[in-house]
Amino acid sequence: MMTKSFSYRDLRIWQEAVELALAVYAATTTFPKYELYGITSQMRRAAVSVPSNVAEGKGHCSDGDLGRFLFHARGSLLELQTQIVIAQRLEYLSEAQAVKLMQRTDDLGRGLNGLIETVRKTPKASGFAKSEERETGLVQRGDFE
Repeated sequence: MMTKSFSYRDLRIWQEAVELALAVYAATTTFPKYELYGITSQMRRAAVSVPSNVAEGKGHCSDGDLGRFLFHARGSLLELQTQIVIAQRLEYLSEAQAVKLMQRTDDLGRGLNGLIETVRKTPKASGFAKSEERETGLVQRGDFE
């Protein structure tokens, strides 16, 4: 049984988002130096924004706030997907790299959508209930289908 108080670091979705951000940093190291403040920076910021928004949302005191930050995370993920397409078309990413990153973003997006649905279905979406059952439900919801 999970404890009543848990960290955003316990959320599988946050862990996967951090791994995606690290993969984006690795993939962008080979981008041209003149893109450092262009698409390299844009992709890195969007990738870092995903786990950051999950963490920030988890730190707020209501499911409504958590939901809003999860939507921000999803928006950043969609932004990153767009940037992956552009980077591939500019031939900064190989097709294989782009496909791999897109698969990771798709998987993460499904997880975010699942967590968003879980938060939406909570009885008091505008107030964060402190019951152990609700807290545990969010963490154990890590296996999104």
